Amino acid sequence: MQRLVDHVLAVTKESVKTFTYESLNNVVRLINGMSALLLTILPGNSSILEGIHGWELRPAFRGPRLPRWMEDGVSSFNQFIHELSVEPNASSSVEYSLQEDVDENIGPMSPLLQSSRASRVSSFTRQSGNWVHLLRYIFSWFIFPIKFMLGIPLYLYGSRTTSGSLQSSPLRATKRLQSLKDHFVQRATDRRRGVVEDLHLAIEIIIETVFGFVHKAAHCLLSPIVTFTEVVKWFFSCMSGPEDVPADGSGVSVPTDTLSENDPTPRERQTSFYHSLNTDARTCQDVITELGYPYEALRVVTNDGYILLLERIPRRDARKVVYLQHGVFDSSMGWISNGVVGSPAFAAYDQGYDVFLGNFRGLVSREHVDSNISPRQYWRYSINEHGTQDIPAIIQKIHEIKVSELKNSQAGFEEECESDQPYKLCAISHSLGGAAILMYVITQRIEEKPHRLSRLILLSPAGFHHDSNIVFTVMEYVFLVLSPLLMPFVPAFYIPTRFFRMLVNKLARDFHNLPGVGGLVQTLISYVVGGDSSNWVGTLGLSHYNMNDMPAVSFCVALHMAQIKRSRKFIMFDYGSAASNMEVYGSPQPLDLGEYYLLIDIPVDLVAGQKDNVIRPSMVRKHYDLMTDAGVDVSYNEFEYAHLDFTFSHREELLTYVMSRLMLVGYSTKQPAGQKSLRNRRNEVQSSSH
Repeated sequence: MQRLVDHVLAVTKESVKTFTYESLNNVVRLINGMSALLLTILPGNSSILEGIHGWELRPAFRGPRLPRWMEDGVSSFNQFIHELSVEPNASSSVEYSLQEDVDENIGPMSPLLQSSRASRVSSFTRQSGNWVHLLRYIFSWFIFPIKFMLGIPLYLYGSRTTSGSLQSSPLRATKRLQSLKDHFVQRATDRRRGVVEDLHLAIEIIIETVFGFVHKAAHCLLSPIVTFTEVVKWFFSCMSGPEDVPADGSGVSVPTDTLSENDPTPRERQTSFYHSLNTDARTCQDVITELGYPYEALRVVTNDGYILLLERIPRRDARKVVYLQHGVFDSSMGWISNGVVGSPAFAAYDQGYDVFLGNFRGLVSREHVDSNISPRQYWRYSINEHGTQDIPAIIQKIHEIKVSELKNSQAGFEEECESDQPYKLCAISHSLGGAAILMYVITQRIEEKPHRLSRLILLSPAGFHHDSNIVFTVMEYVFLVLSPLLMPFVPAFYIPTRFFRMLVNKLARDFHNLPGVGGLVQTLISYVVGGDSSNWVGTLGLSHYNMNDMPAVSFCVALHMAQIKRSRKFIMFDYGSAASNMEVYGSPQPLDLGEYYLLIDIPVDLVAGQKDNVIRPSMVRKHYDLMTDAGVDVSYNEFEYAHLDFTFSHREELLTYVMSRLMLVGYSTKQPAGQKSLRNRRNEVQSSSH
C-alpha cells in the first residue's frame, strides 16, 4: 500500500509540475507575443531597433544564452571567463551558421576560437541523441560520392582564385569576421536569473514542499507502529538531554566544500542572501581582475567633501597616461563593459598606457566625509561641481601618484624634471563627461592654474542642446517651470529601494530572453530619450545597475541641462538671481564657456554620431565652429553611431580612431617649457583676428 501511495504521489507531483510550468511558459509566450504585436504598430520602431540586429520573436527559457537580437548589448568579457552553455532542450540556428563560418577559409583560428568551438561541439553532442548521429552517418555515406566528384573541380577552381578573391573583396571578409565575432558575443553567459526563472524555481520549491509534507503525512497514517516508535524515541531523547558526539563523527556537522571549474583546490562554500537572489553585482574590480589585468582603487576627496572612486589599471612606470570619464547615468563600467577586444580601457593599457577610470559624484550610497549628510544636501550639485570639483580632484590625484611612482622607479628623475610633470596625460570623455572636462580646462585657465592635460578626445560631448527632439523640449519646460516645486521632493533621479533595483536587474535578464518584451521596452525608452536607437535594454543589464548601488543624476544637473538648452549657449549653472550669480561668478549672468574657448591650449578631437538623437551632430559641430573661430587645434569626425554606441557597443572603427588620436601625443623624456600664459594666449587670438 505504501509503495502504491508513493507512486501515485510521484506521478501527481510531476503532473502538477508539468502543468504549472507549461502554464507559466504559455503566459510568458502570450505576453511576449502581445508585446511583439504592439511593437509592430508603434511608429519608428524599425529605426529604433536598428542597433538590435537579428530581432526575432521566439522567446528563450531556462538558459543563460542570450538571444541573437541582443548581440550588440552583450558584454563580451563573460565569453572569455565562463564556459559557453546552451539550453538543454532547445536548438538554434546559431550553432549551424557558426560552424559553417568557422569551417570556411577565413583565416587561422585563435585559441579563444578553438576553445569556444570545442565547447559548442561538446554542448551540441550532449543535446543530440544517438539516433541522430546514426542517421547522419548513414546519410553521409550516401552523399559521399557526390561530394567527392563535385569537390575536385571546386577545389581546383578555388585554389586558383583564392588570392584574387581575397584581394578583391576585403569588405566581404571583414563582414564575415564581424559576423563570426558577433556569434561569440551572442553566446556570452549571464550570471543572473530573471523574474520568470525565479518564478519557475519558486513554483518548483513550493510543489516539492507541499508534496513532501503530504508524503510524510501519508507515511504516518499508513505505518502507525513505525510512527509511534519514532515519536517515543524523540520524546525520550528530549527528556534525557543532549547526547555526546559519537566517536565515529557521524553526528558532526562538516562544512561543505566545493571544487571550482579552474582551481581543483576545495574551498568552503560561502552562502549569502545576495547569492541566493542571483543578481549580477560585479564591480570594475571584478571584471578587470577576472580578465587578468591589474587593478587599483583610489579614494579621492573633493574640496567640498565628496568621496569619489578613482579606479586604475596600473602601469606604474609608464609616462603615457589616459584618463577616461563617463557620462550621465553611467560609471567607469562603461569603459570596460565590452571586454578585452572592444573596450577603450583595455586597448589603452595594451598600448602601454597607465589607465585611470574616473567616477563622478552621484551614487545611491552617497559617499561623503560627513556621514550624516542629508540626501537633500548631498544631491545639491550641478555640472559646475563635476567640472570644478570632481575633475580637478581626480587629475590632482593622478598627478601626485605619477610623480611619486616615477620618482621612485626611475633614476635621475629629479634632475630631468624639476618643474614640469614627467608624463603626458590625455583625457577621453563621453557625453556629460565631455562638457565637464571642457569646463575644467577653461576654469583652470581662467584661474591660471595648470590643467596638466595634453589632449582631449570628446565623444559626443554635451554643452549645446537647442537642436533636439520635442521630447527634450517638453522636459526643458517642465524643469524650468516646476523646478521650485519639484526640487524639495525629487533631489535626484534613481531607483530608490534595494528591492526595485534588484527587480530591474532581473528584468534586464528577462528582456534578453523575451525579444518581444525587450523590443517594446527598447522602443518606449527610445521615445523618452528622443528616438535615439542606442541599445538601451542592453545597458540595463550592466552590473553597475544592481541592488546595492547605482549611478544617479541630481535634479540640479538635469536643471542645468535645461538652462543650457533654453539659453542656446554652453553656460555654467544659473543660480536664479543676479545676486547669487554675482557672488559665484562676479557677474549677474553665469559664464558662457563658449566665449572662453580661446583659452583652450591643447588639441581637441570631437566625435559625433550620425544616429545620435540625444546630442545631435549639429550640436557637436557647434563646439567645433566655436573652437575653430577661437584658434583651437581641433578636429571633427562623424561615425554612424547612436549615443551609447560610443561606449557600450563593439565599435572597432571608433576604437582604432581613438587610439590613433592618442598616439599623436609625443612622449619625450622632458616636457615642453609649459603651457602658455593666459595673457599671451589672449594676445595671440586678438592679433590673429586683426
